[in-house]
Amino acid sequence: MEPRGIRNCNPGNIRITKDKWQGLREVQEDKEFFQFKEMKWGYRAMIRTLQNYRKRHGCETIADFIRRWAPPSENNTVTYIRFVCEKMGVPSVFVPNVESKPAMCMFAYAIAYFENGVEPQMEEISEGWDLF
Repeated sequence: MEPRGIRNCNPGNIRITKDKWQGLREVQEDKEFFQFKEMKWGYRAMIRTLQNYRKRHGCETIADFIRRWAPPSENNTVTYIRFVCEKMGVPSVFVPNVESKPAMCMFAYAIAYFENGVEPQMEEISEGWDLF
């Protein structure tokens, strides 16, 4: 069976909130995680969320972002940070430019890979960025 994030076109497994994301499916059958019409909309939401982590919550380093994205109360955050940093080829203290398409697409790639256990399609991630 496909991973939940893939089935939901929500590669970052963004939990349901009051946010009204663009590209949501009209019927949300999953009661925990958003469901998007296409993968590009899920990537758009992921990248926008990461940008908001910088702007609204002061996240600077990769480790800061992942601790907020995947809190230790529900994840092995240390392993998550290590995985993302390895995929991006950067240390945990790296400060990504949240306005850079290459940096954010690579960040989204690494998160989606960890969340779903399957290699993401960079083209879909790029399409998500292009929706801004």
